[in-house]
Amino acid sequence: MTKTSTNRVDWRALWASGDLARFCFISLGILLHATNETMVATVMPAMVGELAGVQLVGWSLAIYELGAIVAGAAAGRLVSYVALRTNMMVAAMLYAAGALVCATAPSMPLFLCGRLIEGLGGGALVSLAFVSVERLFARAIWPQLFGVMSAIWGVAAFSGPVLGAVMTELLSWRWAFGVFTLGGTAMALASFIVLDTPEATRPQATGGSAPPFPFAALGCLAVSVVLIATAGVDIALLRSSLLLTLGLVGLALFIYIDALKPRSRLFPSRLFSWRSPVGAGMTMVAAFSVATCSFTVYGPLLLTSLHGIPILTTGYIIVGGALMIATGVAGFAYTVPAGSIPLILLCALLQGGGFGIAWPFVTRVIVASAKEGEQTIASAAVPTMQRIGYAVGAALTGIVANASGFSEGLNREAAASVAAWLFLAFIPLGILGCLAALRISGATDTKPAKLSISVGEID
Repeated sequence: MTKTSTNRVDWRALWASGDLARFCFISLGILLHATNETMVATVMPAMVGELAGVQLVGWSLAIYELGAIVAGAAAGRLVSYVALRTNMMVAAMLYAAGALVCATAPSMPLFLCGRLIEGLGGGALVSLAFVSVERLFARAIWPQLFGVMSAIWGVAAFSGPVLGAVMTELLSWRWAFGVFTLGGTAMALASFIVLDTPEATRPQATGGSAPPFPFAALGCLAVSVVLIATAGVDIALLRSSLLLTLGLVGLALFIYIDALKPRSRLFPSRLFSWRSPVGAGMTMVAAFSVATCSFTVYGPLLLTSLHGIPILTTGYIIVGGALMIATGVAGFAYTVPAGSIPLILLCALLQGGGFGIAWPFVTRVIVASAKEGEQTIASAAVPTMQRIGYAVGAALTGIVANASGFSEGLNREAAASVAAWLFLAFIPLGILGCLAALRISGATDTKPAKLSISVGEID
């Protein structure tokens, strides 16, 4: 392990010791997960055209995120009993197996099984990447390495749609998943060679005990997301309303159960209370994560069905995300039905940039405002809430899309009806996110001294 006495990274020393190569390698897990997470949007039109099952499109992201949430929580605890290298190899093999199932799936249900397996492997790879930094590198350079990993995540997330579009245009949508099959397999094989240090080849605590796994909370979350997603299949007023209600009640129960388990909890206390920046910040993260799923899941499919816009073009549209989230969500309600590429690009820029600008500051405020002893939980809670928001949002988009016309199958008339309602339905959540942001801003303005000290401590 490369030692350093300052917060400055000696990249030459890292390279000479081999630690830099290890860091690049473990970051590959983030690259694989984030790219695959967003790539599915641009392969969806070709995939639905071959496999049918447009009613299940919302499941493709919901089930992936659900697997990632469960595996991410489990992987961080398993390193206490199983070597990091072994965990990394198993996670990469699981990821590759899921990608292979997706690439060869003859039907939408089997494709969704592959997405679940991919999510399990990808979520574990991301969790293990962060664990690897803490175990293999000096504490003084963790902030810089985590910063690089965040940049890798951002680049991967925005390059995913382009990769999917290019592979679909040049070869087929199946090869888009084939690439990840090869990538996951290569990472599994290379883990044995690259992760050869004592810290990576032995359990973290052979005689100690790991934090308990939140079985009850995550089980409740999984059932809730499945209930909401199921409500959108074969729309029937009574049945769908009942399933949706049960799913929403289950989400509330998940939060309640999590609060009862202090040793295994996923979120800080008073999760959605606007009396503190923590609650307002988590509300903002949840609202915007749910609200922005519409275009991610259905945007390319609608553009291709309504206007015959090439898949590659939709990939570049998604990459252009940059400025204000709520305005982008509202703008899609007009631009997607109209088929205006410049205006769609503008809305994507507004939405994506809102995440890019706000997220680092929101995370800092949440961590700085957390109760004593809950800072670690609060820092991990932001990406966890974001994943949950994506899973729930994808399930909800399925309800809206199928209720608006996709339950009758994929055709131009159905797509036009879906495009008119899919984005309007989530504008209230965009407004809620903005109100929460204003609440955060007001709280930080009234307590500048305390916040600046806490942020300084985090840095």
